[in-house]
Amino acid sequence: MTFKHTFKAEANWTSSQKQENSASKFYSKSHQIKIEGKPVLDVSAAKAFKGDPELYNPEDLLLSSLVSCHMMSYLYVCSQNGIEVLEYSDNAEATLEVNPDGSGRFVEARLYPKVKISNPDQIELALDLHHKANQLCFIANSCNFPVLHNGSCEVV
Repeated sequence: MTFKHTFKAEANWTSSQKQENSASKFYSKSHQIKIEGKPVLDVSAAKAFKGDPELYNPEDLLLSSLVSCHMMSYLYVCSQNGIEVLEYSDNAEATLEVNPDGSGRFVEARLYPKVKISNPDQIELALDLHHKANQLCFIANSCNFPVLHNGSCEVV
């Protein structure tokens, strides 16, 4: 049986001030995303696309979603396999290619999860479970680009 969940987000943008830039007009890319019951998220385009570099951008949020979802899926499969995870960190990166016509897409994401566990006999299993976590990850399953994992594990 398939279960469906609906998520909602509201985007709000107001023209603050158009800037005349020779023959073309430039609009601010800054806007707000509202999700009921949660703090407002201030968003802009990436700096490379004339956005506010101090704000989150859609590319940041996509990669953050992927990292967060993988971590939660990983913690789930570790709990299913009796692995005590003491720490988890990741310094992920994703590659975006932009075409001459202005369109673009992510072509890959690389996750570098670093895990600390309590049992030295479970290191190999802990590393292998990143593959299972990727299979379960809602966000990775929604991506049309490869999500690669270069995990490491140590015992504390």
